[in-house]
Amino acid sequence: MEQEIDVQAKRDLMYGELDLSSLSLFSGSFINYGYWGEVAPGRDITLAERTASQAELYRQTLARIPTPPGVELLEIGCGIGVGTALVAREYAAYATGLDRSKAQLARAADANAEALERLSGRLSFQEGSATELPFPDDAFDGAYSVEALQHVDDLAAVGREARRVIRPGGHFAAATFFAPVDSGDGPLADLLETVASGVDVVHSLGAFTADLEQAGFADVAAESIGGHVWHQFDRWVAQTEFKDSWGRNLLRCYENGWLDYYVVTAS
Repeated sequence: MEQEIDVQAKRDLMYGELDLSSLSLFSGSFINYGYWGEVAPGRDITLAERTASQAELYRQTLARIPTPPGVELLEIGCGIGVGTALVAREYAAYATGLDRSKAQLARAADANAEALERLSGRLSFQEGSATELPFPDDAFDGAYSVEALQHVDDLAAVGREARRVIRPGGHFAAATFFAPVDSGDGPLADLLETVASGVDVVHSLGAFTADLEQAGFADVAAESIGGHVWHQFDRWVAQTEFKDSWGRNLLRCYENGWLDYYVVTAS
């Protein structure tokens, strides 16, 4: 238990006082690796392209579940909230962003002040845990998470809670990285600083899909999108001050089949 508390304290520090969103790796806005289209070789990636890749990861995730106008959606692990605002704006959704970090929620309120006013109640943020969602049963038409579940130790609890708050006929989608096969940590802890520290947990894909099925979800599916994530993100890292950091090992891990990026869906 003490080890788990220490790890969570590191996560809270990263997203609180240290403000991960401010790093050049994430272009000062979203906090994800991005979903990239083709970027012409032989030139630097622009800041606008980096930010666009992160917005596109939200669109790719939401494209895999039904989002009719007026749909009520929960984002689990919303961070600074610009993705939640994108969903409310572009999908005419009622979007609630949940995060455990008071500091991130304060940043979300500031970053999205205009959207909170303009979207007339369709955008909101709330503090809470992914494993103990502070909402009643059947509160949403769907729930989604974009690059947050790697910071959660108990994904079975996430599955149970998501199933509880999603109405019958609703949908779930999660985008993050997983181990394609359950082979333990393998070399990941030696290559990735956040895995070594416990801040990131590279869960096995099969274990998570089994968790969702056990929670009562049906039609559980996983789609690899790593080909749209790792290569171009590595190009971006290479042109930042982090070019000699452990972050360059993410591409190596992907190319060796030790991790991949997926969108997991269920209904």
